[in-house]
Amino acid sequence: MRGREELGFFEKLTRSTLFLAEIFPRSKSGIAKFQKNIMIRRRKKSKSFFFFLNTAIAIAAVFLGFAYFSKGDYDSSFSEAKDKEIFLNLDGLEFVYATDSANVGEFLREQSLEITPNDAVRPGLEEKIFNGSRVYAQKARKLVALEGGEEKEIFTLQKTVGDAVREKAELNVGEDDILKPSGESLVEDGMEVDITHVKVEEEKKQEAIAFKTVSNKDGKLGWREKKVTQKGEKGISEVAYKVVYHDEEEISRKKISAETIKEPVEEIVTQGTYVKLGKTHTGLATWYDQGPHPNLRARFPFEGDMFAANPWLPLGSYAKVTNKANGKSVIVRINDRGPFGENRILDLNKPAFAAIASIGAGIIDVKMEEITN
Repeated sequence: MRGREELGFFEKLTRSTLFLAEIFPRSKSGIAKFQKNIMIRRRKKSKSFFFFLNTAIAIAAVFLGFAYFSKGDYDSSFSEAKDKEIFLNLDGLEFVYATDSANVGEFLREQSLEITPNDAVRPGLEEKIFNGSRVYAQKARKLVALEGGEEKEIFTLQKTVGDAVREKAELNVGEDDILKPSGESLVEDGMEVDITHVKVEEEKKQEAIAFKTVSNKDGKLGWREKKVTQKGEKGISEVAYKVVYHDEEEISRKKISAETIKEPVEEIVTQGTYVKLGKTHTGLATWYDQGPHPNLRARFPFEGDMFAANPWLPLGSYAKVTNKANGKSVIVRINDRGPFGENRILDLNKPAFAAIASIGAGIIDVKMEEITN
């Protein structure tokens, strides 16, 4: 016999009768005395009423005793019954099995279903099962998380990649982090998940503001003189940037605001315009290309690349040349000798000639004034 020894029906009935005797006075006439007491208190009641009352009390007492002594045998008999029909929900799929297993653990082992600590089962493995019981089992899936060049194995019951990695505190996956495959992808056993940690910070730094340079002219200052009459000062700006990092490596930087702390001070440069003129000469001027002769310009540099050749003025000296036909003038530096034709006093380089006449003119009548300052 399995478990505790089963009681026969008549033995249970006997014990139930003894149980009834325990309820009433323990004597051969206990029941009769009980009836008599009731009749004394309820003299006006009919005899038939007491007959049915006594019968009901006796039946109830026998039933209670029978139930008491049968307790445990009922559950045991049902849980140990053979060919119980059990419904198994495995990872959302429903199966039906016939089994004589007593509890959930035995039933799952019978189905060769290995349960690990990462899996979920309800009811618990030690819970008894009965005909028609439902068992829910969910197998954990393994993921390989690739994080910072390291591989970490995790097990999850979650359905999506995002939920699976975010539930693991050791991975510290935030909402902005990048997952490949995406967080909405369904979890598959053995899947690799590449995790890129994204950090977004606001960074503030002070930056210099460049100053502007403005020029003015002074007729009392020599034409070759230039001086700073007001020194420029850089300003200061506090700039805020939105900086994005992927795994601690800066990926992007975007300016989101700027506040001027100190305004820049512009620099003023004064250019002299006073030209002191000496002897005046008139004659013809032609032009030639000094491009093939870079040493001519390098020997006597001049801002603006305005040069000329003259037969007698000192090399490196300056002259003001005016086109007598239109009044246009240009200052040139003498860096070569020539021309040597009749009444020709200047050979201007191409930029200087173009400043006062058309290149197509070829030759023009000019006034040449020596500059002494």
